[in-house]
Amino acid sequence: MFEKRALMFLYAISPVHMGAGQAIGVVDNPIQREKHTNHPILAGSGLKGALRDVFQAKEGDELTGRIFGPEASASDHAGAVSFSDAGVVLFPVRSLRESYAYVTSPTALARLRRAAQLCELELDWQVPEVSNDSQCLVASSQSKLLFGSGGQGAGQRLVLETFEFQAEADEEVAKVAAWLASRAILSEDGFHYFREKLKKDLVVLSDTRFKYYVENGTIVEPHVRINDELGTADDGGLFYTENVPPEALFVSLMLASRERVKKGAEKDQILTSSEVLKALVETLHGEVVQIGGDATTGRGLVALSVVSKS
Repeated sequence: MFEKRALMFLYAISPVHMGAGQAIGVVDNPIQREKHTNHPILAGSGLKGALRDVFQAKEGDELTGRIFGPEASASDHAGAVSFSDAGVVLFPVRSLRESYAYVTSPTALARLRRAAQLCELELDWQVPEVSNDSQCLVASSQSKLLFGSGGQGAGQRLVLETFEFQAEADEEVAKVAAWLASRAILSEDGFHYFREKLKKDLVVLSDTRFKYYVENGTIVEPHVRINDELGTADDGGLFYTENVPPEALFVSLMLASRERVKKGAEKDQILTSSEVLKALVETLHGEVVQIGGDATTGRGLVALSVVSKS
């Protein structure tokens, strides 16, 4: 039984490709997506392997085996940690002003709120409601994302890709932006710009519009397979790979139980669930981890921010 929980935010620094393993449409190597929402996800099984490698490099084999369990070839006992699939919280979308906006939706925020409550974290915000598909909610009517249009006055409209939205400032959006900026993005100086941008440029869209952007706003790259002998492209060697764009934010639940041991084995001191979670938080928080495929071309770099009950 997993007795302790923490939120683990994953902020994309480079494009991320966690492959679905099968192609349905025109993209040969699509990313993983949730079946019922079609939102991008990062499978917990893939996260666990990458995080185990990071933990092992810092803490050594002995503690890694106790917390993550034996190597895959062993079957002595299960590990004391689990990671849920990471769901998308924020998705970067190109805007007419200020380069891009951090976009989210009521469903994405409701899921974040539910996960935070499971971790017993303090929340000072509620999920904002978007009345229709042409409306968007922003943190401030003074946001530089906005512009005047159609006699509405300054700061009333927002353009994201090819859609124009009627913007409305909402106090709850400002609270969400501040809460995320202080927890989901690392406090190091290199992330200062992105924390401040999130506070100013968070946009809440309807679930319908958000679904459109997470389906159509990913990076699709063409690749060509080269014949080593001829130095030219192989016949049929053109393929397309999908990536989640940089600046996207995901969240996963980190679940900890007491250390598990093989039945009948004797051990002087078994790690409690609190000790397991403490070791994970202290080791993984602030790390930049490579997840998914295409590691040799710089893909899959994410910054981890782990938040637990104080």
